[in-house]
Amino acid sequence: MADAASLSTEEWAFWDAWMRAQRLLAGEVDRVLQRDFGISKAEFSILVTLRAVPGGRLRVTELAGSLGWEKSRVAHQLTRMERRGLLERSEAGAAGRRTGIALKPSGEEVVERAIRGHARTIRRLALDRLSAEQIAAIGAWSNDLIDHLAAASSERGAAADA
Repeated sequence: MADAASLSTEEWAFWDAWMRAQRLLAGEVDRVLQRDFGISKAEFSILVTLRAVPGGRLRVTELAGSLGWEKSRVAHQLTRMERRGLLERSEAGAAGRRTGIALKPSGEEVVERAIRGHARTIRRLALDRLSAEQIAAIGAWSNDLIDHLAAASSERGAAADA
């Protein structure tokens, strides 16, 4: 078994390539969303999340939780998106607090176009470069890693509560 405290030259090369590939892919995806649809990756994430919710409405805390973002980050992003006419906020809770969020028709139109364009971008940049076996292997590894990290996070939370 490899020494857990060190990585081999090949392991470092793998890690570096994986990190670089993620940064480059994320940057290109964001660039295409900006160029073709006038939205950032963060805005796309919010629009897609709102679109997927039955009734099309969420509370700010629900949106923050579903995205894994801090509530303040979501609030600032929502302010910018509301100014652009993509969504609207409404009172939903304590009097005078605008905690409800919903897509406006312009936001619905943008997200529908962006989803189709985003799918083309993902296919062109990533999926078309992989075999079915590679997609299955990377998908299985990614899901295993997600499960592992979620379990570790839950354990940290339980230890902090003890």
